[in-house]
This record gives sequence, C-alpha cells and structure tokens, in this order.
Amino acid sequence: MAVISLSDVTVDYPLLGANSRSLRNRLLPPLVGGSLKRASDGHMTVRALDGVTLDIKDGERVALLGPNGSGKSTLLRVASGVFQPTEGKALLEGSTGSLIDITLGMNPEASGRDNLYLRGALIGLTRSDVEELLEGIIFFTGLGDFIDMPMRTYSSGMQMRLAFAISTVNRPEILLLDEWLSVGDELFREKAEERLTQVVDESKILVLASHSRVLVENLCSRGVWIESGKVKLVGPINEVCRSYFSYRP
Repeated sequence: MAVISLSDVTVDYPLLGANSRSLRNRLLPPLVGGSLKRASDGHMTVRALDGVTLDIKDGERVALLGPNGSGKSTLLRVASGVFQPTEGKALLEGSTGSLIDITLGMNPEASGRDNLYLRGALIGLTRSDVEELLEGIIFFTGLGDFIDMPMRTYSSGMQMRLAFAISTVNRPEILLLDEWLSVGDELFREKAEERLTQVVDESKILVLASHSRVLVENLCSRGVWIESGKVKLVGPINEVCRSYFSYRP
C-alpha cells in the first residue's frame, strides 16, 4: 500500500548572509509565495511550506495548484523524501519515483551510454539492472551511434530524450510530476507521451503540480491549492479548480 502523510510540515531554507534589511527588501518580491523569517541565530530563512497537513492514499490522483513560488515543488520534494521537514512529520510508504529533475546527475563530458548508468544509479538501479535494460533504452532514445558520444555534443532535445528514456524505466508506486513532460521532436514526443501515460497508469499514487486546468481535471480526482506555503483549499478537483482559476487576489 502506498501512502503520503504530511503532518504540520514546515520547511525553511537558510539565506546565508541575509541579515540586512536592504537584502530583505531585495529578496522579497522574487520569492512571491515564500515568506522571510528570522531564525533564532539571527539569520534570515525562507519559509517555503508552513504547517502543511495532507494525507494522500493508495489510488489517489492529486493535483497541486498555486502560483510560482507557492511551495508546490517543495511539497513534491518532501513527498519524494529529498527534503526533510524543518518541523512536523512526513510519512512515506511505497517506492517513489520523481520526474522533476530528470537530467540530475548526468555528466555532459561522459558519453550517453555512461550517463545511463549515472542516472540509473541515482534513481535506484544497479549496474546490472541498467545492463539488462540497456538495449531497449538505447533503442527508445533513437540516438543510434550518438549514444557513445559525449553528451555535450547533443542538442538539448537529444539530451532530454536520453534523460527521459532512463528516468521512466521504473514503475514506482508513488509518482511525482512537476508539470507533464513533453520532450523531443514530434515523432519522439508521441513515444514519450505513450510511455509517460503507462507510468502514470501503473502508479498507485500520482501527485502532479501543474498550471493547466485541462490537464489536472483530466488526470486528477482531488485538488490541493497552495498559497504562500500554506494549504488554502483541498477538495474534489472540479471544485478546487473552479475556486483557484477564478481567484483574483
């Protein structure tokens, strides 16, 4: 059984050297949803999540809605286990797959083939796992002989094809997405859409952060509206979308 349970979760980021009022004034506008706090040692911190309580159960498809900087990506990283709460508790049960930073861990100086092993290790695959899947992954990328060239020689589209191919071989119980991935040219995009749909369908829990009303209403059953690091509204996706997309601050 897959479960995400967040209880009064708060996440603070330290801003080293950010003690002055002038720096506070310079930083505040770009943060949008984040709020600045002063820690007990005098340093400034950004409060990205503030007392979030949320339970997501097996079988749920949940959309995270909110403006840029509201805390959606931070919540995804807490749900993946990458970030630990500053306060509160995060209980995660089930294997987790994150398609947030799919090029993370890849080395532009290494070949495409070597990068499959590097990225594979980061998502929990052993070398033997990658070797077993290697032929199929390379075929899926469509890179041909370029697979043994340094990744720095690739176009941005080729790099994304390589990263997508290895990042989607797993079938996690909990799938975390920051927007729907759309990679490569039109021909590859069709293959990528088909594979991503399979990964979504096979997951037990989907948590999707998105700005697209059509996408979340098609994919999700429940919505979570986050504003300034706090949960503003939770409910059926159509109700949350109606409130969020008609909201004018």
